Amino acid sequence: MISIRTRILAPTLLLMIIGSLTLVLLALRDSHREIENVYDAQLVQAARLMQGLLQQAPAQRDWNTLEAELDNALNRSAQGILSHPYEMNVAFQIWSADGRLLLRSRHAPALAEPPAPGLHDLMYQGQDWCGVLLEDPTLGIRIWAGERDDLRQDLIQKIVHHALLPTLIGLPLLTLLIWAVLGWGLRPLQRLARQLRNRPYDSLEPLPDQPQPPELEPMRSALDHLLGQLRTQLERERRFIADAAHELRTPLAILDIHVRNAQAASDPRERAEALGFLQQGVGRMTRIASQLLTMARLEPAAQPSQHLNLTALMREELAELTPLALRKNVELVLDSEDDCLLRSEPAALTIMAQNLISNALAFAPAGSEVRLHLSLHPDRHLRLRVLDQGPGVSEAALARLCDRFYSAGNPEGAGLGLAIVDMVCRRLGLTLTFSNRAQGGLCVEVVIPVAG
Repeated sequence: MISIRTRILAPTLLLMIIGSLTLVLLALRDSHREIENVYDAQLVQAARLMQGLLQQAPAQRDWNTLEAELDNALNRSAQGILSHPYEMNVAFQIWSADGRLLLRSRHAPALAEPPAPGLHDLMYQGQDWCGVLLEDPTLGIRIWAGERDDLRQDLIQKIVHHALLPTLIGLPLLTLLIWAVLGWGLRPLQRLARQLRNRPYDSLEPLPDQPQPPELEPMRSALDHLLGQLRTQLERERRFIADAAHELRTPLAILDIHVRNAQAASDPRERAEALGFLQQGVGRMTRIASQLLTMARLEPAAQPSQHLNLTALMREELAELTPLALRKNVELVLDSEDDCLLRSEPAALTIMAQNLISNALAFAPAGSEVRLHLSLHPDRHLRLRVLDQGPGVSEAALARLCDRFYSAGNPEGAGLGLAIVDMVCRRLGLTLTFSNRAQGGLCVEVVIPVAG
């Protein structure tokens, strides 16, 4: 996996280099054009200067003497007198109005005839020249000023190179500075990684509450949240293992006794009795395992809720439990005036209803009924009540009905059914209450808020 520094630095440097080179090339092109324009302007200025000097000269000019003085002035820079590396190497030519050559400086090209007026480029003996021709009708002359293009380009290249050199030197230095600054900026992340590496392997405590950059706060919060979830999950698993071990240890010991009794029995009747006890124990362990698995499924995060008809859902559950009720000779009755619509988790409500009705059937005597009553109250609450005609529960036992593995008067029960109901109610935000009926039996009421 590529490091974060490389992932950030490589594209940044690539963009910086490409962008810098692009800007340099654009600046180079524009600078070259501007410098060309500056030199062209200086040629025009030199031609006008020559025009102004000739206007102040005597009418009868000695062109040979003037040519010698001009060559002497132009060559003084080569002798080190006020020389400058960027000065122009200007050459002059002057023609009369009829095209007769009057003056030509030493290094000027020997043109057969004057070029067209204005700025122009020309070729003489394989050498490119840049020049300008200025006409003066008053003096009756044509003044040409020019310079060799190769000398001009050398000067332009020197200027451009001097401007480009800081960029070429500064770019690697800037890269090193960015690398160092990026490393300094990533130190909090490295410190956080070091804290995680140095933690004990079995530690699920939150990270130390030390100041962190704003960018790392969400990461630390997410890690703390993840560690909290892991702690909760491990605690849930420990509790599940402890519950299972606590509840299964005694039944397994009893099953072992029944197996030994069946093996040692010499009388078929005693053997059948021991096998009957063994079958009952296996059934009870099956119910315990089923309830424990149900609790394990309920404890993870809530499932997505959906719109449902609670009346139809309860009718389906009663139909599913009807064979159990018929075997015990108990009648299941549903009281509901209208369809009760709400938004909730159908799977959780189904588990709750199964355990409530199964618990009522366990205590209902033969020939009685278990009634499930649904009603919608004006305060936008649904009330689900499960009524049986059993012996009821003592006042002392009412407060313990939701305790795990507590079974009030049912030796075959696992003591987990109402604990599961309480778990569902707490997760869905429902209110669960128990009360003894005046006419006998237990009433379990669940209040379900209905939004909208």
